[in-house]
Amino acid sequence: MSRSTKTTSGAGVTLKDVAQRAGVSPMTVSRALNRPEMVSAALREQIEGAVRELNYVQNRMAGALASAGSAVLPVVVPSLSNTVFIEVIEGIQEVAQKAGFQLMLGNTDYDLEREFAWISMFLGWSPPGLIIAGTKHLQRTRRLVKHYGRPVVETMEYGKRPIDINVGLSHFKAGETMAEHLVARGYRDICFAGCRITADYRAKQRYEGVATVLAHHKIRCRTPFVSSEPSSPALGGDMLLDVLRTCPTTDAIFFANDDLAVGAILRAQRESIAIPERVAIAGFNGLPTAALVTPALTTIASPRRAIGRIAAEQLVSRISGETPESKHIDVSFELMARNST
Repeated sequence: MSRSTKTTSGAGVTLKDVAQRAGVSPMTVSRALNRPEMVSAALREQIEGAVRELNYVQNRMAGALASAGSAVLPVVVPSLSNTVFIEVIEGIQEVAQKAGFQLMLGNTDYDLEREFAWISMFLGWSPPGLIIAGTKHLQRTRRLVKHYGRPVVETMEYGKRPIDINVGLSHFKAGETMAEHLVARGYRDICFAGCRITADYRAKQRYEGVATVLAHHKIRCRTPFVSSEPSSPALGGDMLLDVLRTCPTTDAIFFANDDLAVGAILRAQRESIAIPERVAIAGFNGLPTAALVTPALTTIASPRRAIGRIAAEQLVSRISGETPESKHIDVSFELMARNST
Protein backbone atom coordinates (compact mmCIF):
# COMPACT_ATOMS: atom_id res chain seq x y z
CA MET A 1 0.00 0.00 0.00
CA SER A 2 1.42 3.41 -0.90
CA ARG A 3 2.54 5.94 1.69
CA SER A 4 -0.29 8.32 0.75
CA THR A 5 -3.13 5.85 1.14
CA LYS A 6 -2.16 3.67 4.08
CA THR A 7 -4.62 3.91 7.00
CA THR A 8 -4.44 1.92 10.22
CA SER A 9 -5.86 1.84 13.71
CA GLY A 10 -4.01 3.93 16.29
CA ALA A 11 -3.48 0.89 18.50
CA GLY A 12 -1.61 -0.95 15.70
CA VAL A 13 0.39 1.88 14.15
CA THR A 14 4.13 1.62 14.73
CA LEU A 15 6.85 4.23 14.93
CA LYS A 16 8.13 2.86 11.61
CA ASP A 17 4.73 3.60 10.01
CA VAL A 18 4.97 7.21 11.18
CA ALA A 19 8.50 7.48 9.84
CA GLN A 20 7.41 6.18 6.42
CA ARG A 21 4.47 8.59 6.29
CA ALA A 22 6.68 11.54 7.27
CA GLY A 23 9.51 10.49 4.95
CA VAL A 24 12.12 10.37 7.72
CA SER A 25 13.95 7.71 9.71
CA PRO A 26 12.41 6.01 12.77
CA MET A 27 15.24 7.50 14.85
CA THR A 28 14.19 11.00 13.76
CA VAL A 29 10.58 10.30 14.74
CA SER A 30 11.70 9.00 18.13
CA ARG A 31 13.83 12.08 18.66
CA ALA A 32 10.96 14.39 17.69
CA LEU A 33 8.59 12.71 20.14
CA ASN A 34 10.97 12.33 23.06
CA ARG A 35 13.48 15.17 22.58
CA PRO A 36 11.59 17.73 20.46
CA GLU A 37 14.15 20.46 21.19
CA MET A 38 16.63 18.47 19.07
CA VAL A 39 14.44 18.67 15.95
CA SER A 40 13.68 21.73 13.83
CA ALA A 41 10.20 23.26 14.04
CA ALA A 42 9.49 22.40 10.39
CA LEU A 43 10.49 18.76 10.86
CA ARG A 44 8.46 18.50 14.08
CA GLU A 45 5.40 19.80 12.24
CA GLN A 46 5.95 17.26 9.46
CA ILE A 47 6.20 14.39 11.95
CA GLU A 48 3.27 15.61 14.05
CA GLY A 49 1.19 15.70 10.87
CA ALA A 50 1.99 12.04 10.23
CA VAL A 51 1.15 11.20 13.86
CA ARG A 52 -2.27 12.86 13.50
CA GLU A 53 -3.00 11.24 10.14
CA LEU A 54 -2.25 7.77 11.46
CA ASN A 55 -3.73 8.32 14.95
CA TYR A 56 -0.41 7.07 16.27
CA VAL A 57 -0.23 6.39 20.02
CA GLN A 58 3.30 6.27 21.42
CA ASN A 59 3.84 2.99 23.24
CA ARG A 60 5.23 3.78 26.68
CA MET A 61 4.71 0.23 27.95
CA ALA A 62 8.34 -0.53 27.13
CA GLY A 63 9.39 1.92 29.83
CA ALA A 64 10.01 1.43 33.51
CA LEU A 65 6.33 1.39 34.43
CA ALA A 66 5.34 -1.35 32.01
CA SER A 67 4.13 -3.60 34.81
CA ALA A 68 1.50 -1.03 35.88
CA GLY A 69 0.05 -0.37 32.43
CA SER A 70 -2.79 -2.88 32.36
CA ALA A 71 -3.92 -2.01 35.90
CA VAL A 72 -4.24 1.74 35.35
CA LEU A 73 -7.40 3.66 34.39
CA PRO A 74 -6.87 7.23 33.13
CA VAL A 75 -9.42 9.83 34.25
CA VAL A 76 -9.45 13.23 32.52
CA VAL A 77 -11.30 16.11 34.21
CA PRO A 78 -11.37 19.90 33.70
CA SER A 79 -10.35 20.75 37.28
CA LEU A 80 -8.67 19.19 40.30
CA SER A 81 -9.46 22.16 42.57
CA ASN A 82 -13.24 22.04 42.06
CA THR A 83 -15.04 19.98 44.72
CA VAL A 84 -17.46 18.71 42.09
CA PHE A 85 -14.80 16.82 40.16
CA ILE A 86 -13.04 15.63 43.30
CA GLU A 87 -16.27 13.90 44.36
CA VAL A 88 -16.65 12.33 40.92
CA ILE A 89 -13.08 11.03 41.14
CA GLU A 90 -13.76 9.61 44.61
CA GLY A 91 -16.75 7.72 43.20
CA ILE A 92 -14.60 6.34 40.38
CA GLN A 93 -11.81 5.35 42.76
CA GLU A 94 -14.20 3.52 45.08
CA VAL A 95 -15.18 1.13 42.29
CA ALA A 96 -11.84 1.00 40.46
CA GLN A 97 -9.82 -0.01 43.51
CA LYS A 98 -12.19 -2.85 44.34
CA ALA A 99 -11.72 -4.09 40.77
CA GLY A 100 -7.92 -3.95 41.11
CA PHE A 101 -7.28 -0.71 39.16
CA GLN A 102 -5.41 2.46 40.07
CA LEU A 103 -6.19 5.89 38.61
CA MET A 104 -4.08 8.26 36.52
CA LEU A 105 -5.48 11.80 36.65
CA GLY A 106 -5.28 14.54 34.02
CA ASN A 107 -6.47 18.13 34.56
CA THR A 108 -7.38 20.04 31.37
CA ASP A 109 -8.36 23.37 32.98
CA TYR A 110 -11.27 23.41 30.48
CA ASP A 111 -8.81 23.44 27.57
CA LEU A 112 -9.65 20.95 24.77
CA GLU A 113 -6.11 21.11 23.38
CA ARG A 114 -4.80 20.09 26.78
CA GLU A 115 -7.39 17.31 26.88
CA PHE A 116 -6.01 15.95 23.61
CA ALA A 117 -2.47 16.06 25.01
CA TRP A 118 -3.46 14.20 28.18
CA ILE A 119 -5.38 11.52 26.31
CA SER A 120 -2.57 11.03 23.80
CA MET A 121 -0.12 10.54 26.66
CA PHE A 122 -2.40 8.24 28.65
CA LEU A 123 -3.14 5.98 25.70
CA GLY A 124 0.58 5.51 25.33
CA TRP A 125 0.46 3.43 28.52
CA SER A 126 -1.99 1.05 26.81
CA PRO A 127 -4.79 1.28 29.42
CA PRO A 128 -7.77 -1.08 29.11
CA GLY A 129 -10.14 1.93 28.98
CA LEU A 130 -10.55 5.51 30.15
CA ILE A 131 -13.01 8.01 31.64
CA ILE A 132 -13.38 11.56 30.31
CA ALA A 133 -15.42 14.37 31.86
CA GLY A 134 -17.63 15.83 29.13
CA THR A 135 -18.76 14.93 25.65
CA LYS A 136 -17.30 17.90 23.75
CA HIS A 137 -13.87 17.18 22.30
CA LEU A 138 -11.65 18.16 19.40
CA GLN A 139 -12.32 16.05 16.32
CA ARG A 140 -8.81 14.62 16.48
CA THR A 141 -9.43 13.58 20.09
CA ARG A 142 -12.58 11.71 19.06
CA ARG A 143 -10.71 10.04 16.18
CA LEU A 144 -7.82 9.06 18.43
CA VAL A 145 -10.07 7.49 21.07
CA LYS A 146 -12.24 5.70 18.50
CA HIS A 147 -9.20 4.30 16.70
CA TYR A 148 -7.77 3.15 20.01
CA GLY A 149 -10.72 0.80 20.13
CA ARG A 150 -11.06 0.25 23.88
CA PRO A 151 -13.94 1.22 26.21
CA VAL A 152 -14.40 4.88 27.09
CA VAL A 153 -16.97 6.49 29.38
CA GLU A 154 -17.87 10.18 29.01
CA THR A 155 -19.31 11.67 32.19
CA MET A 156 -20.90 14.80 33.73
CA GLU A 157 -23.40 15.46 30.96
CA TYR A 158 -25.95 13.54 28.95
CA GLY A 159 -24.82 13.82 25.34
CA LYS A 160 -26.32 12.96 21.98
CA ARG A 161 -23.20 11.55 20.30
CA PRO A 162 -21.12 9.63 22.84
CA ILE A 163 -17.92 8.00 21.68
CA ASP A 164 -18.88 4.83 23.57
CA ILE A 165 -20.70 5.00 26.93
CA ASN A 166 -22.24 8.16 28.41
CA VAL A 167 -23.13 8.73 32.10
CA GLY A 168 -24.43 12.14 33.09
CA LEU A 169 -27.27 14.62 33.30
CA SER A 170 -28.89 17.17 31.00
CA HIS A 171 -27.57 20.61 31.91
CA PHE A 172 -30.04 22.17 29.50
CA LYS A 173 -32.93 20.60 31.44
CA ALA A 174 -31.32 21.71 34.71
CA GLY A 175 -31.36 25.29 33.43
CA GLU A 176 -34.97 24.91 32.37
CA THR A 177 -35.93 23.54 35.79
CA MET A 178 -34.33 26.43 37.69
CA ALA A 179 -35.86 29.00 35.36
CA GLU A 180 -39.34 27.51 35.80
CA HIS A 181 -38.83 27.63 39.57
CA LEU A 182 -37.84 31.30 39.52
CA VAL A 183 -40.68 32.27 37.20
CA ALA A 184 -43.18 30.39 39.41
CA ARG A 185 -41.89 32.40 42.40
CA GLY A 186 -42.73 35.61 40.56
CA TYR A 187 -39.30 36.76 39.38
CA ARG A 188 -39.28 38.53 36.04
CA ASP A 189 -35.79 40.06 35.64
CA ILE A 190 -33.54 37.03 35.85
CA CYS A 191 -29.79 37.09 35.24
CA PHE A 192 -27.48 34.14 34.66
CA ALA A 193 -23.93 34.66 35.99
CA GLY A 194 -20.90 32.40 35.53
CA CYS A 195 -17.21 32.12 34.74
CA ARG A 196 -15.63 31.41 31.35
CA ILE A 197 -18.83 29.81 30.07
CA THR A 198 -17.44 29.46 26.56
CA ALA A 199 -14.91 26.98 27.94
CA ASP A 200 -17.26 25.71 30.67
CA TYR A 201 -19.85 24.78 28.06
CA ARG A 202 -21.99 22.85 30.54
CA ALA A 203 -22.71 26.16 32.27
CA LYS A 204 -23.58 27.57 28.86
CA GLN A 205 -26.05 24.72 28.34
CA ARG A 206 -27.75 25.67 31.62
CA TYR A 207 -28.01 29.27 30.42
CA GLU A 208 -29.56 28.06 27.18
CA GLY A 209 -32.15 26.15 29.22
CA VAL A 210 -32.95 29.33 31.13
CA ALA A 211 -33.25 31.31 27.89
CA THR A 212 -35.69 28.77 26.43
CA VAL A 213 -38.02 28.97 29.43
CA LEU A 214 -37.94 32.77 29.57
CA ALA A 215 -38.75 32.96 25.87
CA HIS A 216 -41.69 30.59 26.44
CA HIS A 217 -43.04 32.90 29.15
CA LYS A 218 -42.30 35.98 27.02
CA ILE A 219 -39.86 37.29 29.62
CA ARG A 220 -36.77 39.20 28.56
CA CYS A 221 -33.62 37.12 28.69
CA ARG A 222 -30.48 39.06 29.54
CA THR A 223 -27.10 38.27 28.06
CA PRO A 224 -25.25 36.14 30.64
CA PHE A 225 -23.03 38.02 33.06
CA VAL A 226 -19.61 36.40 32.63
CA SER A 227 -16.29 36.72 34.42
CA SER A 228 -12.99 35.57 32.91
CA GLU A 229 -11.61 34.76 36.39
CA PRO A 230 -11.67 31.28 37.94
CA SER A 231 -14.75 30.55 40.02
CA SER A 232 -14.59 31.26 43.78
CA PRO A 233 -16.90 32.47 46.58
CA ALA A 234 -15.09 35.82 46.66
CA LEU A 235 -15.74 36.28 42.95
CA GLY A 236 -19.41 35.44 43.51
CA GLY A 237 -19.66 38.32 45.96
CA ASP A 238 -18.05 40.69 43.49
CA MET A 239 -20.31 39.51 40.69
CA LEU A 240 -23.41 40.10 42.83
CA LEU A 241 -22.48 43.77 43.26
CA ASP A 242 -21.51 44.12 39.61
CA VAL A 243 -24.85 42.67 38.42
CA LEU A 244 -26.89 44.94 40.69
CA ARG A 245 -24.81 47.94 39.68
CA THR A 246 -25.05 47.17 35.95
CA CYS A 247 -28.64 45.88 35.91
CA PRO A 248 -30.34 47.43 38.98
CA THR A 249 -33.78 45.99 38.16
CA THR A 250 -32.48 42.40 38.42
CA ASP A 251 -34.64 40.49 40.90
CA ALA A 252 -33.04 37.01 40.62
CA ILE A 253 -29.56 35.69 39.80
CA PHE A 254 -28.93 32.08 38.82
CA PHE A 255 -25.23 31.50 39.39
CA ALA A 256 -23.45 28.82 37.37
CA ASN A 257 -22.33 27.03 40.54
CA ASP A 258 -22.76 26.99 44.31
CA ASP A 259 -19.35 28.50 45.04
CA LEU A 260 -20.37 31.71 43.31
CA ALA A 261 -23.87 31.67 44.79
CA VAL A 262 -22.67 31.08 48.37
CA GLY A 263 -20.16 33.89 47.97
CA ALA A 264 -22.97 36.16 46.75
CA ILE A 265 -25.09 35.41 49.82
CA LEU A 266 -22.18 36.06 52.20
CA ARG A 267 -21.39 39.34 50.46
CA ALA A 268 -25.05 40.34 50.56
CA GLN A 269 -25.01 39.97 54.35
CA ARG A 270 -21.99 42.27 54.61
CA GLU A 271 -23.59 44.84 52.29
CA SER A 272 -27.05 44.62 53.95
CA ILE A 273 -28.66 43.38 50.72
CA ALA A 274 -31.80 41.42 51.59
CA ILE A 275 -31.97 37.93 50.11
CA PRO A 276 -34.44 37.12 48.55
CA GLU A 277 -36.41 40.36 49.12
CA ARG A 278 -34.03 42.55 47.10
CA VAL A 279 -32.68 39.80 44.85
CA ALA A 280 -33.10 36.03 44.82
CA ILE A 281 -29.98 33.85 44.58
CA ALA A 282 -29.79 30.34 43.10
CA GLY A 283 -26.90 27.98 42.36
CA PHE A 284 -26.00 24.65 40.85
CA ASN A 285 -24.30 21.47 42.15
CA GLY A 286 -25.91 20.95 45.57
CA LEU A 287 -22.71 21.35 47.61
CA PRO A 288 -22.99 20.88 51.41
CA THR A 289 -22.26 24.57 52.02
CA ALA A 290 -25.45 25.51 50.14
CA ALA A 291 -27.57 24.40 53.09
CA LEU A 292 -25.35 26.08 55.71
CA VAL A 293 -25.54 29.73 54.64
CA THR A 294 -28.36 32.08 55.70
CA PRO A 295 -30.66 32.11 53.90
CA ALA A 296 -30.11 28.54 52.71
CA LEU A 297 -29.28 28.42 49.01
CA THR A 298 -31.73 27.18 46.40
CA THR A 299 -29.74 24.94 44.10
CA ILE A 300 -29.87 22.01 41.72
CA ALA A 301 -28.11 18.97 43.15
CA SER A 302 -26.15 16.73 40.81
CA PRO A 303 -25.29 13.17 41.98
CA ARG A 304 -21.55 13.59 41.66
CA ARG A 305 -20.30 10.51 43.51
CA ALA A 306 -22.98 8.41 41.82
CA ILE A 307 -21.78 9.65 38.42
CA GLY A 308 -18.26 8.51 39.29
CA ARG A 309 -19.37 5.15 40.63
CA ILE A 310 -21.66 4.39 37.69
CA ALA A 311 -19.02 5.49 35.17
CA ALA A 312 -16.43 3.20 36.78
CA GLU A 313 -18.89 0.29 37.02
CA GLN A 314 -19.73 0.63 33.33
CA LEU A 315 -16.05 0.79 32.35
CA VAL A 316 -15.01 -2.18 34.49
CA SER A 317 -17.95 -4.16 33.12
CA ARG A 318 -16.91 -3.42 29.52
CA ILE A 319 -13.28 -4.26 30.26
CA SER A 320 -14.50 -7.60 31.60
CA GLY A 321 -16.19 -8.29 28.26
CA GLU A 322 -19.76 -7.64 29.31
CA THR A 323 -22.22 -5.77 27.06
CA PRO A 324 -24.01 -2.87 28.77
CA GLU A 325 -27.81 -2.79 28.75
CA SER A 326 -27.65 0.85 27.67
CA LYS A 327 -24.84 3.12 26.50
CA HIS A 328 -26.77 6.22 27.65
CA ILE A 329 -27.33 6.60 31.40
CA ASP A 330 -29.19 9.71 32.59
CA VAL A 331 -28.52 10.17 36.34
CA SER A 332 -30.86 13.22 36.46
CA PHE A 333 -30.76 15.93 39.18
CA GLU A 334 -32.85 17.39 42.01
CA LEU A 335 -34.12 20.93 42.57
CA MET A 336 -33.45 21.93 46.20
CA ALA A 337 -35.84 24.87 46.76
CA ARG A 338 -34.74 26.83 49.83
CA ASN A 339 -35.08 30.30 51.34
CA SER A 340 -32.74 32.20 49.01
CA THR A 341 -35.47 32.30 46.36
